[in-house]
Amino acid sequence: MTAIAVQAQWLRAHGRPKKLFFETFIRSLIILCVAISVVLSSIAVCDGHWLFAKGKLFGLWHFCTISNNSALKCDTNLTLANVRGLNIGMTLARSMVSFAVVVAIFGLELLMVSQVCEDINSRRKWSMGSVLILASFLFSSAGVLSFLILLRDYISFTSFTLTFWCEFIAAFLFFLNGISGLHLNHLTFPWSRLRKINNDDQQFC
Repeated sequence: MTAIAVQAQWLRAHGRPKKLFFETFIRSLIILCVAISVVLSSIAVCDGHWLFAKGKLFGLWHFCTISNNSALKCDTNLTLANVRGLNIGMTLARSMVSFAVVVAIFGLELLMVSQVCEDINSRRKWSMGSVLILASFLFSSAGVLSFLILLRDYISFTSFTLTFWCEFIAAFLFFLNGISGLHLNHLTFPWSRLRKINNDDQQFC
């Protein structure tokens, strides 16, 4: 009999262990933080204007300059910025951060489903959701890093816009919540009691 079959048989016999209030609270908090991260990252990607330096506004989708009457003149042709490799590099950057949002949405859905529809596979769904959130961190980090490398000659601490910091915070929260989700699932693994029982049985045999 496989381990999964033993686990399923043990659950049917003893019932699923009830979650403590603290565990439920932490899982709800993780889901809330992931949802906030998705919103922040979506805003950053849709706006796309991340860096303002030397009278130029660099974004994922547009390149803007300030005219004499202080009005922004934007163009989707990024080659006008006269930055080597900007057009191709920015395509990669915006693809990465956009894909990060999509992956995070699927991860968030798995996290919520695992809590709403609790069954024998709930913990596995939670783990899969947490892994997808970590994948979102990797994609968003790759996009942000690509953006910084392309525009390294224009970077200063005060040149970053609010939407850039939204993406930066979202990437940090993706990492924090992905790691926390996996760690929490490990700490509250429902089969730990079964392992303890099996180990005790082996000691008496």
